[in-house]
Amino acid sequence: MSKKTLSEEDANLFRQSVGNVKIIESDTVLLQTERKPRPIPKSQTDGDENSFTESPVLGEQLRAEDSMSFLSTGLQKNVLKKLRRGHFGLDAELDLHGLNSREANQYLQHFLHDCVEDGCRCVHIIHGKGYRSEDDFPILKNNVNMWLRQHNDVQAFCSASRKDGGTGAVLVLLHIADKYK
Repeated sequence: MSKKTLSEEDANLFRQSVGNVKIIESDTVLLQTERKPRPIPKSQTDGDENSFTESPVLGEQLRAEDSMSFLSTGLQKNVLKKLRRGHFGLDAELDLHGLNSREANQYLQHFLHDCVEDGCRCVHIIHGKGYRSEDDFPILKNNVNMWLRQHNDVQAFCSASRKDGGTGAVLVLLHIADKYK
C-alpha cells in the first residue's frame, strides 16, 4: 500500500481543526491512578435477610394439637395439597427436640441455608408438640411457625401426616437454588 501524501492546504486545514496539541513524552498510559478502597465485610447482623425474630407474635399462638400451614403469595392452593400427600418426597430432615429457642433458631437457619444450597426441595422439620410447655402453648412450635414464615426461601409448609410426626412436625417446600434451575 502506498503512503498518502497530504497537500500543504489539507495539512493546514487539519492543524486548524485539531487546534493546539500537546506532545506526549511517554507512550505508557496509566488508566487508573487512584487506589480503590478496601472492601468492608458485611456483618452478619446487618441486613441479614433470613434472620428470625426471637418471640412469637401474640394472638397467633398455636396449641400442642393445632396444625399449621402456610402458602406464599403467588402459589396455587393445590401446592399445599401435594405437599401434605408427599408428592415432593423428602430430601432432608432436622430434629429440634430438646433445644432451646436460640439453638433451634441457629440450627434451623443453617439447615435451611444448606438445604437450598444443596438443591433440596422438600424437608421435614421435627419440632415436637410441646406437651411440657406452660399453659399448653408450645414455644418451639410457635417459633418454628413464625420463623418459617419469615424465611425468604420457604414457599410453603404444613403439618406432617400422623406417621411422620403429625402436629409435632412440619413439611417445608423450599425454593430451588438458581444453580439447579
